[in-house]
Amino acid sequence: MKKILLIFILILQTSLAYSAGVGSKDAKDTASTGVEPATKFDIGKKWISKGKKFEKKKKQAKAKNAYEKAIKSLLEANSKNPSDPDILNLLGFSHRKIGDYENAEIYYSMGLEIDPKHVGINEYMGELFVATNRMDEAKKRLAVLEKCNCKEYNELKQVIEGTKQSKY
Repeated sequence: MKKILLIFILILQTSLAYSAGVGSKDAKDTASTGVEPATKFDIGKKWISKGKKFEKKKKQAKAKNAYEKAIKSLLEANSKNPSDPDILNLLGFSHRKIGDYENAEIYYSMGLEIDPKHVGINEYMGELFVATNRMDEAKKRLAVLEKCNCKEYNELKQVIEGTKQSKY
């Protein structure tokens, strides 16, 4: 029942974010500039990149602000394309980075329902499980990545073993 309520709240947040953004202009008209305007997804990714840079510089308040701005843009992107696991992955990531583990897990879970082998979601959800002391669950995410021959497997493995802090 609690998860249903949380999903309802997330859907409500998504619709509010979308309605707040209707009619706003983020970029000039493509026809007049010949340049494709940045999508809300692209804007969200840029805010995440800024957040990571602030974290490296130990500027936690600025990083949190950047992740919150990423969430706002990504919610708008999600309202237009709710079945995109990449958007859900970055929503989960941004929520995790601001310490909102409950919403992070919901977004990751939604993404895995769409694409159970999504490399990014499996890595980040594994890191979430490490952060919340659920090592058995983290190892399950690692097992999904085991045959992917990807850097995400090694990164999650190092986080689980405690030999590496989650850089994301």
